[in-house]
Amino acid sequence: MRFRAVLFDYFNTLTTAVQRGPRHAKVAQLLGCDPTTWVNALDRSFMERARGGYGPAVEGLRRLAAEAGGQPSLAQVLAAIEARVEAVQADVTLRPDTIPTLLALRSLGLHTAVISDCWFELPMFLPRTPLARLVDAQVYSVAVGSTKPDAVMYLTACEALGVEPDECMYVGDGGSHELTGAHLLGMTAVRLAAPDLGGHLTFEADANWHGPVITSLAHLPLILQRTPVPA
Repeated sequence: MRFRAVLFDYFNTLTTAVQRGPRHAKVAQLLGCDPTTWVNALDRSFMERARGGYGPAVEGLRRLAAEAGGQPSLAQVLAAIEARVEAVQADVTLRPDTIPTLLALRSLGLHTAVISDCWFELPMFLPRTPLARLVDAQVYSVAVGSTKPDAVMYLTACEALGVEPDECMYVGDGGSHELTGAHLLGMTAVRLAAPDLGGHLTFEADANWHGPVITSLAHLPLILQRTPVPA
């Protein structure tokens, strides 16, 4: 099989295992919410928020705060937006092999993209990071209006890269049934089962995945350099 592109999940794939850090309590405090109630509201609403169902950041944070018992002012919501971006960014660290892997794939002539189920935070901070210069496309569920495994998430990346689904490898930890969705679309889906994963923050995981598995992103160039890339 010939590949022209590799599509990556972001959280828990290009990053190490995600766990919520202490900064989320500050967000709750700014919004006048109990921290535990706030986290429960985050978990309960994730998929709808990631599909854009809570609207823009101001509207969405105000609605979520109300669900968690808060009645924040506009000034509090605006402060919470900044604090929320900082909290989510603090929760993620790129894997040591992420940038070397992306550079190696580029040297092989392969296109790359990030496809992420996310709220407003990731689109605000990822484009400002060094990672943004190493991927050819960024697809955010909140902008698309749908989450994985909906085909539109993958096809949006394919269109941006100018490739067909069967020319793509998709790599992810398995959240949002992303591997199943990629496979059904004709992509070669590969699960990253890195040693740090397990008990990490994820939603609607592909728990019974029986397809290909790797334990490190560094394995990808070794696999793909044996695969001819079409002109």
